[in-house]
Amino acid sequence: LRLLSSTRRKMADEKKSENKKRKGSETEHINLKVLGQDNAVVQFKIKKHTPLRKLMNAYCDRAGLSMQVVRFRFDGQPINENDTPTTLEMEEGDTIEVYQQQTGGA
Repeated sequence: LRLLSSTRRKMADEKKSENKKRKGSETEHINLKVLGQDNAVVQFKIKKHTPLRKLMNAYCDRAGLSMQVVRFRFDGQPINENDTPTTLEMEEGDTIEVYQQQTGGA
């Protein structure tokens, strides 16, 4: 009986160390730069599967802007709030550009 319980414990410990190895080998976070129209760069560290809405809101809060008046682009393409670094195939150190919407126009 004692042998059985120690074998189970050993198997559980092996599973835990396997999970740690897997998590360590594939980095869950990515560092991204956000470039404003004033050429100021703000760096963010975000999980690869987190919707970019979180980064966009944080940038707007920091810059004192409303989400309604700015647009975010990556590689020239608009970013949707539900996009993630993984879905956009972003890599470490990539840059997101921020543009303020133009209003009027005569």
